[in-house]
Amino acid sequence: MSRTFAIGDIHGCARTAKKLLLEELKITKEDAIYFLGDYIDRGNGSKEVIDFILELKKENYNVNTLRGNHEQLFMDSDRSFTDFQNWIANGGVATLESFEISRYSELEDVYKNFFNETKFYFETDGFIFVHAGFDFSNENFLEDADSMIWIRNMKVDKKKIGNRIIVHGHTPTPLEKVKKNLPSVNEKGSLNIDTGCVMKDFNGLGYLTALETNTMMLYTVKNVE
Repeated sequence: MSRTFAIGDIHGCARTAKKLLLEELKITKEDAIYFLGDYIDRGNGSKEVIDFILELKKENYNVNTLRGNHEQLFMDSDRSFTDFQNWIANGGVATLESFEISRYSELEDVYKNFFNETKFYFETDGFIFVHAGFDFSNENFLEDADSMIWIRNMKVDKKKIGNRIIVHGHTPTPLEKVKKNLPSVNEKGSLNIDTGCVMKDFNGLGYLTALETNTMMLYTVKNVE
């Protein structure tokens, strides 16, 4: 039976991502995999994370990649010195070191194409996958790309999404709190599965989490970097 997995923010934790997908989930080519964005920055393995996802795509796994705010910061970092500084302040040095470059324009085309092809949201019958969330005060909330990668403290308007559930990341949340939020997900209309993988020195964080949407089961692995 095919499964559907949403994968939280990886932030350069390549070994942890491989452990989650290959050892814990044991993904198959029948599974649908939705990465929620923030593959890069802060952790040391940004290039390795992207290479891993590209390899899965090459091997014809059903991989769907969302854009996170960190991808956008990286893509925008060549626009001005201020944009570059803003990205660096958000963990960009680790990404430059991982790719052995000094600016975004030096990236190989295969990686630029990867970032450019990321989507702001994906919809299925029962779920909407997005990096950060939606601003429901905006009548055209599905066109508000900035909110999709940056918003926090989202207030879900269930009338606008029907019976679907929004699965997102972006805001690091202790694993135990995510587990406590799971039973009320239908009532609330959303679930944040960013358990702060790269933040292993912070209490309750330091896990990479996947949600299997058919069973609504959480799968987690501790940071192994």
